Amino acid sequence: MGEAFPAPVAAALVFVASGAVLVLEILGIRLLAPYVGLTLETTTAIIGTVLAGIAAGAALGGRAADRFAPRRLLALLLTGGGALAIATVPMARGLGSALEGEGDPAAVLISLLALFPPAAALSAVTPVVARLQLRDLATTGSVVGRLSAWATGGALLGTFATGFVLVPLLATDVAVLAVGIVLLALGAAVAVRGGGPRGIVVALIAGSVAVGAASVAAGSPCDAETVYHCANVLEDPTRPSGRVLVLEDLRHSYVDLADPRHLEFDYVRWIGDAIDAAPAGPLDAVFLGGGGFTLPRYVAATRTGSRSRVLEVDGKLVELARDRLALRTAPALRVRVGDARVTLRDEPDASADIVVGDAFGGRSIPWHLATLEFARDIRRVLRPDGLYALNVIDHAPLGLLRAEAATLLETFDDVRLVTHPVPGGNFVLLASPSPLPDDVRSTARGARTLDRAELEELVGDAAPLRDEDAPADQLLTPRA
Repeated sequence: MGEAFPAPVAAALVFVASGAVLVLEILGIRLLAPYVGLTLETTTAIIGTVLAGIAAGAALGGRAADRFAPRRLLALLLTGGGALAIATVPMARGLGSALEGEGDPAAVLISLLALFPPAAALSAVTPVVARLQLRDLATTGSVVGRLSAWATGGALLGTFATGFVLVPLLATDVAVLAVGIVLLALGAAVAVRGGGPRGIVVALIAGSVAVGAASVAAGSPCDAETVYHCANVLEDPTRPSGRVLVLEDLRHSYVDLADPRHLEFDYVRWIGDAIDAAPAGPLDAVFLGGGGFTLPRYVAATRTGSRSRVLEVDGKLVELARDRLALRTAPALRVRVGDARVTLRDEPDASADIVVGDAFGGRSIPWHLATLEFARDIRRVLRPDGLYALNVIDHAPLGLLRAEAATLLETFDDVRLVTHPVPGGNFVLLASPSPLPDDVRSTARGARTLDRAELEELVGDAAPLRDEDAPADQLLTPRA
């Protein structure tokens, strides 16, 4: 069976292998997001596939440990796991490019091909090490329990280290490469000390180095990898000063560097029209989500003396806007980095003329920013004649739109909906604690405005979203 490892070495092996699985799982979400989007469903598909790999690896690893020399097998698992980890980058990007826009099925398929194999290989390490360490049936429970605890500890450290250290500090491909190198080194050490299949180990290391170097040389598909997004800034070939901010696979903002009054997207024009209809003079505005900061700049350009506060969760996205989209913050345009659900609480009562909701997680409003409780906090911040403008993306049968409209109808005295003549895509809900003026309507590209009575008919029996029941992602129909 082979000589047992010293207890600290055995613990270290299962600790690192299990930790690597969780690192790859979280980084895998970031690898796939530019191609399949970042939704609850795609994230669930990736996590579920990795869990399946963990289960398969534990079962097959235990069975293999009873049939083959554990030390030789361990060297192959660690080295093979490192090679498979490094291969996830080119595999995810190659498959992602081929399946871009296919959504949830693509997420499952890419995860199965790119993430399942390394998860299975590395999850087989714990039962193999346990087989090596077992010498006395009287201590079986202690040995297995101790190794399981160390494996879980590695998974915990891998989770926290990825979220708090690796993602903020390293590009995704570099972080994956670093994990692979650590595993390759461990596999080589086990092969040297345990008489493992050195020829195969050397071949795996050489192949992995070539693949890793090629992946790094190919570069990232992102201009910037923020904590939350793969972000790109694209030039508009028809407008030299136009820039488009793309997050994952979705165009989020359009900025005209030369003309902040230019509003390219229909829904942004609709919100701009509603802002224009507010009483003349400077405005106090709060923006939930910054993106390209199109509307805060529009307010600054059209309403001299206005003060805007932008609540943006992604600090690196703010840096990108400064570097690539000419954002200039000042006392009249301030940015606070943090989750809008939390940071809005610090806004004083009745302090805003306008609140604009344009925060998105993929194509859906983050569920905790869509609920009745949050809408009540927005009403608290608004002045009695203030306006809340909310961007919603949905398609027939409009489950998310109807639920969000029901939420605002229960919170505000007047609510209207701006939409294309044929509903689908972006919608703008306009809500106020007071009756909205008749000129709060849009003429951009033939938009249609529904008043409160028409909106109530559209809502039908849809229930408002609440903190304890807000299935925003499930209600959303992402494609026509």
